[in-house]
Amino acid sequence: MSDNRGIAYKGPGKVEVVDLEFPDFELHDGPGVNPANVGRQLPHAAILKVVTTNICGSDQHMVRGRTTAPEGLILGHEITGEVIEVGPGVEFIQKGDLCSVPFNISCGRCVNCKERKTEICLNVNPDRPGSAYGYVDMGGWVGGQAEYVVVPYADWNLLRFPDRDQAMEKILDLTMLSDIFPTGYHGAVSAGVGPGSTVYIAGAGPVGLAAAVGAQLLGASAVIVGDMNADRLSQAASFGCETIDVSSEDPGQGLARILGHERGVDCGVDAVGFEARGHGHGAAEAPATVLNTLMDITKAGGALGIPGLYVTGDPGGIDEAAKEGSLSLRLGLGWAKSLSFTMGQCPVMKYHRALMAAILADKVQIAQAVQATVISLDDAPAAYAKFDAGAARKYVIDPHGVTGKAQALA
Repeated sequence: MSDNRGIAYKGPGKVEVVDLEFPDFELHDGPGVNPANVGRQLPHAAILKVVTTNICGSDQHMVRGRTTAPEGLILGHEITGEVIEVGPGVEFIQKGDLCSVPFNISCGRCVNCKERKTEICLNVNPDRPGSAYGYVDMGGWVGGQAEYVVVPYADWNLLRFPDRDQAMEKILDLTMLSDIFPTGYHGAVSAGVGPGSTVYIAGAGPVGLAAAVGAQLLGASAVIVGDMNADRLSQAASFGCETIDVSSEDPGQGLARILGHERGVDCGVDAVGFEARGHGHGAAEAPATVLNTLMDITKAGGALGIPGLYVTGDPGGIDEAAKEGSLSLRLGLGWAKSLSFTMGQCPVMKYHRALMAAILADKVQIAQAVQATVISLDDAPAAYAKFDAGAARKYVIDPHGVTGKAQALA
């Protein structure tokens, strides 16, 4: 048996559990690794035994064949794990620490990191600013949907949980700190959500639900979630959100019904991204729909938070423009209404410590909100298929069975 196993992308619609090399303190050649990163030495890294690692909608974009991800890429950027070995350059992180891993890989040394813009670190990806584990065009860092993974710049990147026993009791909440909870929260923050705000969140997948939880934490008076998936809308309603089924109701009409006026919302969040569909029953893909709708229904002077993923290369785009990430946006409307836009990766380290404290203090139950469902590594391919079919769940892989919560998938 191999010393390590992980989930590999094997072409559109296909993932497999494969044998992997055990991680060490060097970045080796492999699928998606930038040649300039091959042989990169990692004395500042830690090797983690993965405790939980989650399936993300961003992973699903790749698995659908909607990016330029190479076959063989090891997936997974949402990682929580136990440190089992540290490199000679690691000073503070120790063997046995239980830690959350921000999905952004950052060095802590460049000007962007020093300005808390860890999502666009300048030193970890030769392709462009910003990097992540197991993701296309992100430098080639091996993904964490595996039994073991290496984390560079460990003293900087790892968020150590203060009490191991307490952390394991709340592990399904804490596993969301690596990405979707900070990402959803960032969407709400960048949309300007505050006490008394009204906010419309497009998309009731895990990030949209996390944005809704974030908006509630920030004091929103009305959190309204739109989607076409009845199960996901029901999940949003289960923790106090208003909902709009955009397959049967126009978002603007739905907002008027809920709010009692046609002035629109204070804040808008796009938790859908580039695979958006139009509104109405059986609507086809129309990637600019969500952004144009948000510009229409957000009040003048408002803001849009855009944590939904947009890519520069989409082989499955509906036209040549969409294949390179060019969309038909109503920028004139946005300009006329003086709207603000914030997009890009979430700078996880800006938020994760405070959100960890909220979880540990029982101020939020993010796992319940997104229906966290624990599975084994071997069941990950089946979970990808269920998630792609619209399951209203957040699948959490437990590669070593340490949580004792894994469910067999039918």
